[in-house]
Amino acid sequence: MSTPSADPARGSARVRRPGFDDLDRRWLRARTGVKWHGVEADVLPAWVADMDYPVPPVVAEALREAVDRADLGYPDWSEGSPLRRTFAHRMATRYGWEAAASRVREQTDLIQCLQLLLHLATSPADAIAVQIPNYPPFLATLDTMRRRTVPVPTVDTDEGWRMDIGALADGVARHACKVLLLVNPHNPTGRVLTREELEEIAGIARRHDLLVISDEIHSELAHAPHRHIPFASLSADTAARTVTITSATKAFNLAGLRCTVTHYGPDRLLALRDAQPPDLYGTVSVLGVVGTQAAWQHGDAWQTDLLTVLDGNRHQVHKTLQTRLPALRHHLPEATYMTWLDTTRLGLEGVDLVSHVRDTGRVLLDGGERFGPGAAPYLRLNFATSQDILSDILDGVVKALGPTPDQWAPAAS
Repeated sequence: MSTPSADPARGSARVRRPGFDDLDRRWLRARTGVKWHGVEADVLPAWVADMDYPVPPVVAEALREAVDRADLGYPDWSEGSPLRRTFAHRMATRYGWEAAASRVREQTDLIQCLQLLLHLATSPADAIAVQIPNYPPFLATLDTMRRRTVPVPTVDTDEGWRMDIGALADGVARHACKVLLLVNPHNPTGRVLTREELEEIAGIARRHDLLVISDEIHSELAHAPHRHIPFASLSADTAARTVTITSATKAFNLAGLRCTVTHYGPDRLLALRDAQPPDLYGTVSVLGVVGTQAAWQHGDAWQTDLLTVLDGNRHQVHKTLQTRLPALRHHLPEATYMTWLDTTRLGLEGVDLVSHVRDTGRVLLDGGERFGPGAAPYLRLNFATSQDILSDILDGVVKALGPTPDQWAPAAS
């Protein structure tokens, strides 16, 4: 049963939800996942993009049932896993996008998807347009594979973060880009691109014959009134040049199941993919498919509760930082469970911010130049945890980055 909990940052009571706000810190630290396992005992982790919540019950039940019936032998997937049809159905019902199941292929991980696509569609020294800041493993992949990164800035405006589409058009033309790596919703800013913005991007892709690799892994974590629009759903031309990569891992907290899907729009690229040795890039596991199917077919009620919790948490972060650390530039994220913090006005130039917040506030965030050129003064905070833990995380961030409590506390009346 849910119970109200006072939340001074929002000025009203919030509902505490079992499974989301009754997290045991000893249980979290006992898990072997990298988020909690790799930090000191008195440090609160808010860095990597894992949520602290338990696995959705429908997923846990499906996994137990598969193990109980010893259904872990070689799967009969001669025509591909059942995820292909499940993905196509989910895209049609949630977004009105008629994605063909026959064009879906499985991989173990989003990064693997990107690396395979770049291997098949590009060569070393080819130019790839990519939003900055961006997910560090994507940027590291471009560097390791010796592709030229053409940065597309994400601009801080009074209305929030905005992708600089003019810079995209200029960069693509100037550097003869072959690919646009589009991350929408955007990690780390939480920005959801509008239909008008996507149409502008599609026009640039059409004029310059770009392949668009569209990372939509955070699509189901858009906060109302914002709504995700699959890039490939815009038009037949856009669909024919777009490869969509996504997974249930972010929206259902299943990263360890290692299961991702890729929808191929370009005929030639799909043919290249299918001409590869069948097991060269690995195959997904039975449990990965079982868990993902359970999430996509039966997890919507759990996800609705999740989005309610995350909505409360993002407002808690926003109001707390506005009140207690107003010099820290921050926008309410439109999607995801992460937010991007600009410390430029705090006078901390030259400071290793991640280490400083960990050492001073005993909170581990992510951020800095790993997210791309110009990202040194920025931090990323993961707020997918309980109200109590989040309050302690915010206390640590304020302690590390802001004035002392006596300075920000309201004067007694």
